Parts: sequence; C-alpha cells; structure tokens
Amino acid sequence: MANNLEGVISQFQEITNEVKADFGKLTSEQLNWKPGAESWSVGQCLDHLIKSNEEFFPELDQLAAGTRKNSFWQKWSPLSGIAGAFLVNSLKKDGQKVKTNQKMTPPSDIEDDIVERFERHQEEFVQKIHKTDNVDWNRVVLTSPFVKIMTYKMNVGLIALIEHEKRHVRQAKRVMEMDGFPTARKIKSAEASI
Repeated sequence: MANNLEGVISQFQEITNEVKADFGKLTSEQLNWKPGAESWSVGQCLDHLIKSNEEFFPELDQLAAGTRKNSFWQKWSPLSGIAGAFLVNSLKKDGQKVKTNQKMTPPSDIEDDIVERFERHQEEFVQKIHKTDNVDWNRVVLTSPFVKIMTYKMNVGLIALIEHEKRHVRQAKRVMEMDGFPTARKIKSAEASI
C-alpha cells in the first residue's frame, strides 16, 4: 500500500494556513490572554504543538536515513492495531481533557512571534515527513514518546498528529470566542486612556 504523502502534507499545510489566517494578526496581549489560570492561551496552544511534534523529529530523521528498525516490542505489540485508532478518535473529541506531559506544557508567557515560529516549525515537520516516503508507513510501528507502551502504525500515527493539531487549533479558536477576550477595539481604547 502506497503512503498517502500528498494527503498528509496537504493537511498539515491546511492547518498552517488556518493558523496564519486566524491568529496571524493577533497582538501579544491577545495571544497571551487566557480565561483562567488552568486554561491555555492561543499562544500556549501553538507552543504546545511545536514542542509535542518535535518529540517525533529524531525518529523521523532515523527513518529518512534508513537507520531505524522496529524494536521487538514494536514488532509484537498487540496494541499497534487498536492504539492508533483509539488515539485518533479521542483526539477528535474536544470534551475529553487529557493531562499534558510536563515536557509539553507551554510557558505562561509566549513571545508574539509564535505564529511565525509555528509556520517555520510546520515547514520543517513537513520536510521531515516527506523524507520518510521511502519507508512503508503501514509497516513502521511508532512508540509514543509520551506513553512508552503505546504503539501504532506510522500511517495512523501521522493522522493522530494531524488530529492533535486540529484539536488545539479548535481550542485556540474557542479562547478567542470567550467573554473577556481582548478585541482590537478594547486594546485601542486602553491605549488611548494611557
């Protein structure tokens, strides 16, 4: 079965375009606003995606170089067939909160170039994925860098990464729709009163 390289890359590019269109003109105040202490801002959602995707970079590099082989666990894990489907379905459900790995937790203040950094990150991520087209994504089994016993086929893992990005983009959009989100009008009136 051929890898769906074009389909995967076009979905990552669509997400990048959506992020640029929806968040590209936000001010630093808007990017960092959050409705409560336990909630994330728009900027934190994007920072989290960069950090979590980067966890896959070493494995993608090894696959591209042809130096990566499935481990014994990856070859024989009974989870590989079901874990990926479970992961994809859970990422599509916004109501389910998932505890974030400490390593992926974004800092409280995000620099105002986060959209540009996300765009550059996506370009690098897509390039790394593109270089793995020489391997059969249906035979390569990945191990989650976050839950070490969770294994899934690479083709499903890439869909999970796409759904993970979509989930946090939706989360960031909900932040913008919340009461109290600083609009351009509120920011201008606050600046005028200084």
